Order: sequence, then structure tokens, then C-alpha cells
Amino acid sequence: MWRPASYRRRLSLLVSQGLISSSQGLGYEVKAHEVFELNASRFEDLAFPQNGDAYSTDVTNAGRRPHQTFRVERLPASADVAERLRVTAGTKAVLRFCHRYVDDVPWSTQATYYPSWLVDASPRLAEPGDIEEGTTRYLASRGIEQVGYFDEIAARMPTPEEARLLEIGAGVPVMIWTRTGYSVDRPIRCTITTFRGDLNRMNYEIGELSARSEHS
Repeated sequence: MWRPASYRRRLSLLVSQGLISSSQGLGYEVKAHEVFELNASRFEDLAFPQNGDAYSTDVTNAGRRPHQTFRVERLPASADVAERLRVTAGTKAVLRFCHRYVDDVPWSTQATYYPSWLVDASPRLAEPGDIEEGTTRYLASRGIEQVGYFDEIAARMPTPEEARLLEIGAGVPVMIWTRTGYSVDRPIRCTITTFRGDLNRMNYEIGELSARSEHS
């Protein structure tokens, strides 16, 4: 038996899950975007050949199209960011904010915070626009090498602003990847990347994996 109310509820559920989109007067459209897989182990690895920054390299190598916009500002560090950077909460930090796309589809937002002492030694961090070679390589060229990082990964539902920037339905979660980078003696940056949960997959390579490549 035809039940319009039940049909509408099912369509609404698909919209909330980000699987279809609804336009006034145009009906419904299936979303068919391809999942992007990020290798988090070698992301920013200076030994890995790059063409531009790590994001542009990975997207291009996958046969996809990268595009990103930037915002740079100085602002007080929040308590969480200050704890990771080992500075006093409220101390001014430089924020480099990227809005990133894959094939013109919103892929992630990335907020990287740098302590003021580091910006004094590496002034391009505070300049607007892209650092073509990537900030990790730029810092290494200034004698400030990132020798390790600590990653935290979590999932939650998006804020209204995240849903707007990433163009996701209300039922689609986001993945939050927080990476704190370290020189030999102290933290040098905190990067918080917010991914669409429906279009991203992350992997890590740890230890000796020659057996995997031989049989894959």
C-alpha cells in the first residue's frame, strides 16, 4: 500500500545521512562523491617525495584535483591549544586556517596554531596565503625540524558551522584529527583537521610491511 508519509520519512533520513540532497522545486538528487583515502603515516614526511605541500601531493597522486583557501590571523590560544603548545592560555598564537577541497567537493578544514616564539623565527607563518612547499618543509629550512608528532583521533556530530563549510547533512559525523608536532625539545604546532565522515578514510603504516606489499 502506498504511504506518502512513510516515503517522505525515508527520504528525509537519506538527506540527514548525506546520501541524497534536496532542492526546492527540483526534487532529490543522489550524491555520488568518491571516498578519499589519506595515509596519515607519511603525511608531512619530509623523506616522501612531494609536489607542493602534503595535501596537494596526496590528492594529485590519487588522480584527483586539490584546491584550498587560506585565512591567517593572530589570536589568543584556547586552553586546549595552549596546553598542547605548552604556553599560557590566552597567549597570542598564529592561526593558519585552510578550507580544502577534493574535486571541488569540500574535504576538510584545517586549523594550525603556531606559538609566537616560532613565528618570530619563521615570519612567513604569519603571512597571508599559501606556503607552497608546506609549513613543515619551510620550518625545516629555518633549522626547526619536526622530529615527531602525537595524534589524537575522535568522531562527533558537526557544529552548524562545520556542516555549512563541509556541506554535509545533519546526520553525517565529522572526524577530528589533532596532531601536535614536536622539535627535539618542545612542541612547535598544533593542527586540528576536521574531515567529512562520509568521504574520508585514514590509514597508518607502522612497522615492517614488506609482506603486505608482496601480497597486495
